[in-house]
Parts: sequence; C-alpha cells; structure tokens
Amino acid sequence: MTPAEILKHIRNIPDFPKQGIMFKDITTALKEPEVFQSIIDNMYEQIKGLDIDYIAAIESRGYLFGAPLACKMGKGLVLIRKSGKLPAEVVRQEYSLEYGTDALEMHKDAVEKGKKVLLVDDLLATGGTVRAAVGLVEQVGAEAVGALFLLELQQLSSAANLPIPVYSLIRC
Repeated sequence: MTPAEILKHIRNIPDFPKQGIMFKDITTALKEPEVFQSIIDNMYEQIKGLDIDYIAAIESRGYLFGAPLACKMGKGLVLIRKSGKLPAEVVRQEYSLEYGTDALEMHKDAVEKGKKVLLVDDLLATGGTVRAAVGLVEQVGAEAVGALFLLELQQLSSAANLPIPVYSLIRC
C-alpha cells in the first residue's frame, strides 16, 4: 500500500482540539489491520539502514509506531512521556504545542551516554514536541540521529527548522 493509499484511511476532524485546527485522526487507519501493517512496513523501509541503538517513542501515538518498529529492528524501546507519568528519576523538557504548552520526561537512565536514538511520533506539526524530545536525549549524553513520523504537515515547514533529519511517511 502506498503512502497516498494510506492517507485515504486517515480522516480530518475540523476544529479539534480547538477552532482552526484540522486534526488528523489516525484511528481510522489503525483499525484496518492491512493498513496498520502497511504503515509499519513503509516506516521501516525509510529507516532500516540507520545506525541506531534505540527507538524513543513519544507519548502517546508515537508508541503505536515505535514499539512495532523496535521489535522489527531488534532495538530497545524508550518511552518519552508527558510530565508526572514515570516512576524513576527523570530528565524534563518543556515545549510549545500548536495549541498550548506542555513538558516531556524520560527516565534519566533510559539511554546510555553516546548511544544513537531515533525519535518516533505520529505527526510533525510545529516541531515543538520533537525538539523537546531531542533535548531529553541530549540531556543524558546520547545523540538523536533522526525523527520518524507517519504524517508531516508541510505547510508549517517545521522539518527544515529541526536540528536532526526528518523522515515522514506522508507529507500533507
């Protein structure tokens, strides 16, 4: 299944979570097993040659893609969570969203110094979330070597302003 065919299974929800936002609802793609499998296979093809030690999935929809990719690649999975969700010592990074502010955290011992990390999330909009995730990886002395997304909102041109390479399955 091509990215264009996958995009047909993702619905738009206008004015969610607030007026003026066009939300990309991936649940309609995930409920179809062949579409979900195609998403994972296509994402894998984009990054299969990368030299990485870990995949760091960003809460919460990044988990949907990060976990199967980590299994497929034989890499460790690191969870990047919203503030207050992790039980051990964390590093913290605040960031701006398209519609507000938030903070991300990662266990301080999740990634060893010098290791290479691929960040995974569902959507690249303004880039604030992935910039915060890069900050977390750098705080523990590791290297963010790229970020992989199912969807990239091209009109925001965020990929050009990120400090790492961006891999997007669908640019819309």
